[in-house]
Amino acid sequence: MSRRGLIGASAVGAGLLASAARAGEGATTLSKPCVISTWDFGIAANQAAWAVLSKGGRALDAVEAGARIPEQDLKNHSVGRAGYPDRDGHVSLDACIMDEQGNCGSVAALEHIAHPISVARRVMEKTPHVMLVGAGALQFALEQGFPREELLTDESRAAWEAWKKDAKYAPRANSENLDYRQTSGQLGTPGGAGNHDTIGMLALDAAGNISGACTTSGMAWKLRGRVGDSPIIGAGLYVDNEVGGATSTGVGEEVIRNVGSFLVVELMRQG
Repeated sequence: MSRRGLIGASAVGAGLLASAARAGEGATTLSKPCVISTWDFGIAANQAAWAVLSKGGRALDAVEAGARIPEQDLKNHSVGRAGYPDRDGHVSLDACIMDEQGNCGSVAALEHIAHPISVARRVMEKTPHVMLVGAGALQFALEQGFPREELLTDESRAAWEAWKKDAKYAPRANSENLDYRQTSGQLGTPGGAGNHDTIGMLALDAAGNISGACTTSGMAWKLRGRVGDSPIIGAGLYVDNEVGGATSTGVGEEVIRNVGSFLVVELMRQG
């Protein structure tokens, strides 16, 4: 998608998120706190986030709590421990988180850790870095006390074995979302061929501060080591406490090319 096309496709969501961020200024009827996220499984994620926000909790805590819900959902093959593997059978996870002060952390190509969003927060709070990847991210997670786990579930392994029969080593667009809806009984049908199932989440707390989180297992059957937009600040997620926030779900390569989330926030800044 071109930059112009991305701008057009983002207009409605950008307006909503900008309105949420400006709610305290009386610009809209939206009230604080509030939370928004992507896809059907965002409903349960929002409930977890709202449990934090409704008690006066911080938006950063809310988005982490919310993102952890699909990460642990064994029916969700696009986020967290039950995610579909790469073409060689390895489950690798990506996530990032960002708070109202511009602090951010992320992990990419992280294996054997079920909650990458929480590791991303530790990167933000415990290191001078923004992103850790691969073996280094795993080493850091283990040092921080996160348990090492086998993430390839029996169901995901079966799907991988079935996919290998055709020996077509190319990611299949939207496969995770289709499978999730069929097995979970969620309403609706998948969107366009370019849609995938990263969960992006933005929350505004009672103090008027915004934070965001984004977490995914990436494209099913991807090349090992492939990383999309989800853990990249400015691509998969960006928040600005004065303007609002944006998060992305889709084909990561296209969002990276456009620095999509940052672009949307900058458009909101310009009015």
